[in-house]
Amino acid sequence: MGFQVPPSPMDHARALIDKKSNIEAQIEGQISILKANANSTLQTPLVDADGFPRADIDVYAVRGARVRIIELRNDLKAVTEEIAKALEAIYDPADAAPEATVSGTSYEQRPFAKINGVAPGSPAADAGLQREDLVVKFGSLTHQAFSSSSLMPLADFVAANENQRIAIKVLRAEKPLFLNLTPRAGWGGRGTLGCHLVPYTPSSS
Repeated sequence: MGFQVPPSPMDHARALIDKKSNIEAQIEGQISILKANANSTLQTPLVDADGFPRADIDVYAVRGARVRIIELRNDLKAVTEEIAKALEAIYDPADAAPEATVSGTSYEQRPFAKINGVAPGSPAADAGLQREDLVVKFGSLTHQAFSSSSLMPLADFVAANENQRIAIKVLRAEKPLFLNLTPRAGWGGRGTLGCHLVPYTPSSS
């Protein structure tokens, strides 16, 4: 019998993110069943004024969809918590070697990304982000989470926290600002943030 190599922490996190996307797709499928039945919701009455099952909807299908949506939402909450723990294990700054300063700036204060553009009406615009803002902290992510010029850790973090409020810290004109950003699809543009982020190094300013 051969030995199986366990998945890396990053692979595990991405598998959970894929699972989350699959659950969200299933929820949308069940919601479409409700919409197909007189735009029903989880609270729509299934009986008429006389107490009889409504004739304009498939009561059995609507009941089944409602039950499934509740189950899937519970699954979604559980997997979202798993993703948060998985990403925290990967990107926890406490696991990185301590370093007091980098180029005169404390490691906690060192920017790792720059906002290169913000779309009007986007989640980023709603959060108050502006072009040229330097991202110092994004949720639990700091500069220590990025071992290269790739912003993949941030992309993974955003995917795992869609529709969840994320506390971020930016530098604007060298002054720190604390903002709250909620990634969401369907805001009217591309992506879930609505801003263009590029890796930041002191030489790129």
